[in-house]
Amino acid sequence: MIETSVFGIYVPGLLLVAGGAMACAWWVRRLLSLVGAYRWVWHPPLFDLGLYLLSLYALVRLTGALSS
Repeated sequence: MIETSVFGIYVPGLLLVAGGAMACAWWVRRLLSLVGAYRWVWHPPLFDLGLYLLSLYALVRLTGALSS
């Protein structure tokens, strides 16, 4: 597990990646709402959760945050 020091406090790398995934999911959600894609989504909060989990998975795979 990768740890990063932020102002002297050690933070797990997964926490930083989770924050980045939240920002990515927010931008994609904004883009989809501007395009009007949410008219076709049955349950928007569940769709947002899936979008967040997919972006978290992609960022973990790209950064290797869980490599030992």
